[in-house]
Amino acid sequence: MTAELVRGQNHPLSQSRLEVRISAGTPVAAAAALSDENGRIHGTEWVAHPGAPVQPGLEVSRQAAADHRLAVDLDAMTDAVHRVSVLLALPAANGGAGPARFGAVAAPFVAVTGLDGTEVASYTITGLEAETAVVALELYRRQGAWKVRAVGQGYAGGLAELFADQGLPEAAQLAAGIDEAVARGLARSVQAPPPRPADGDRSRQAAAPAVGPDQGAAPQGAPGPVPSFGGQPVGGQAEGGPQPAYGTADPHATTGGGPVNYSHPRRQTSAPPPPPPAALPAQPGQPARPVAGDATGWSMEERLYNQVWGMFEDLARTTAAYRSAVDFAESRMDKELEQALSDPRSRIGGQGDAAREAARTRYAQLVDQARASLDRDVAQLVAEAEVVEPALPPAFARWDNPCWHAYRVPMEIPMALRLGDLRLPEAESIRIPMLLRLPLERGLWIDSGPTDALDGSFTDSHDMRRLAMETAVAHAARLLAVYPAGEFTVHVIDPAGSGAQALAPLTRTGVLAAPPAQGAAGVTEVLARLTQRVDLVQMALRGGAPDALPPGFDTSQQLLIVNDFPHGFDDRAVNQLRYLVDEGPSVGVHLMMVADREESAGYGPLLDPLWRSLLRLTAVPDDHLADPWVGHAWTYEPPVVPPGSQVLSHVLTQVVQARRTWNR
Repeated sequence: MTAELVRGQNHPLSQSRLEVRISAGTPVAAAAALSDENGRIHGTEWVAHPGAPVQPGLEVSRQAAADHRLAVDLDAMTDAVHRVSVLLALPAANGGAGPARFGAVAAPFVAVTGLDGTEVASYTITGLEAETAVVALELYRRQGAWKVRAVGQGYAGGLAELFADQGLPEAAQLAAGIDEAVARGLARSVQAPPPRPADGDRSRQAAAPAVGPDQGAAPQGAPGPVPSFGGQPVGGQAEGGPQPAYGTADPHATTGGGPVNYSHPRRQTSAPPPPPPAALPAQPGQPARPVAGDATGWSMEERLYNQVWGMFEDLARTTAAYRSAVDFAESRMDKELEQALSDPRSRIGGQGDAAREAARTRYAQLVDQARASLDRDVAQLVAEAEVVEPALPPAFARWDNPCWHAYRVPMEIPMALRLGDLRLPEAESIRIPMLLRLPLERGLWIDSGPTDALDGSFTDSHDMRRLAMETAVAHAARLLAVYPAGEFTVHVIDPAGSGAQALAPLTRTGVLAAPPAQGAAGVTEVLARLTQRVDLVQMALRGGAPDALPPGFDTSQQLLIVNDFPHGFDDRAVNQLRYLVDEGPSVGVHLMMVADREESAGYGPLLDPLWRSLLRLTAVPDDHLADPWVGHAWTYEPPVVPPGSQVLSHVLTQVVQARRTWNR
């Protein structure tokens, strides 16, 4: 029976190899600290954290996540260790995107389990308010036996205050190192999928509902559209007039003299969405046939978006179940082999060999059962992908999708953009589209540095730079293609002109705002112009004065492609680039870097915030993307234009023609 602990209560531990499972409801960093009989930490090497996740007898997660599994082997602890403290902390470098205190999130839940998943003790950490770090529980040694105690001690000063309280001299430095490791992990994380519905069916809810084609017009007499930058309307108003307040505690509160309207501002008179397409009846004993767009949503685009993220969740979940089953089978086999070898009688004759063979047979049976379950789920996902992929709109589709042959410049911005594909090594037969919500909230970094190819092939530095620039051009072409005419502008900085060949689709069609800037003078001119634009729009947003913008001001989204950084950049240009990365996305100025980080190593830690704020993508398949929910390392595959295809030229020509019509 599981012991449900309250603060200060303890419980004996009968096993030495344990798991500590954490569920926090929001991404948190998990760590474990070793201390002596007085509760003092002797040094940074006594702490397992995302930057150093493995210590003797301990292994913690490498990044912030909503759920964690910490591995503990008490027999591997040295005699000097008398206490193992499990620590939780809110990420300090999340750019304000997450909660700032534990009191603003659900109470974290911590459970100590055996390797077979059986709970030994659990503890729900309640009563937290302004704390940003907490000692959840501790495993401690008392008279040669180990026990677990619920602690729940929080610290408003974060990990630095926590470590200082436990006597660690390098408390501030260690806390900063953990924040740095967590920030690197968050920069590698893929975007969160929308929440699944409570009933667990295949209807998938959207993270943010899209507006249907029948809901785009403002009511008669309402104010007209107001220019917006990066999704934020000038003067605090959105299309159709002022936005209502949401989440007000007092239902009778007023805004501007009238009652608060809690209904969706763009759906006040719209009918409920039509039901998703119904699947054809399945044969007895067979799964239902997949249908494109079977998720919930107000438009087919939203349904497909939710369906794709549902497929991502399903693949992540079934793979996590398979890996957990294999881990359990291995731990069970190790335990059975250990028991067989611990009996001296089994070491003589064939009894020991029979016990070992039986343990290995049971292991193989468990793994085969888990693999069969995984293969069944993957086959269902493959069947779903086969009907979903052809139905995807251009913004979600691969470059070889026939929808591009009938491409026309859209009238509305889509929900999301496809950046490539994601896959897992256990399911090589299926690729999940990697969709990023629009408008962009962070810049992109196409890494042109050397990477360890998954197939063992070697790509030299020259070819890697070329592939990286071609990948950047493909991303830029897709962005131009999915925005309405005149609402997206692309600038290019190519100081040495090394990307001229890859940039040919953009330069030949005339889709760029100006020829690629070259040399130090070109770098300075483009950065100064975009920096001034950010300043002007910010002043308009803060002052609520959109009419104060200069006449003819371009209100479209801006994308700056930078090749061969830091070549051609002086210190002033580097600072301007960092300013655009930090302040640009909120006002519609976005950055796409094509660079090798090692080439800018001379700047030291000055550029670390820049790299962390960009979403790193690669020009070749690479398993660098991680999700914070189950901890999988996903292999990212960049978008590939079919060899010899003219799809980019066709699409960009359509964009240019639509611009000319729009400008008349």
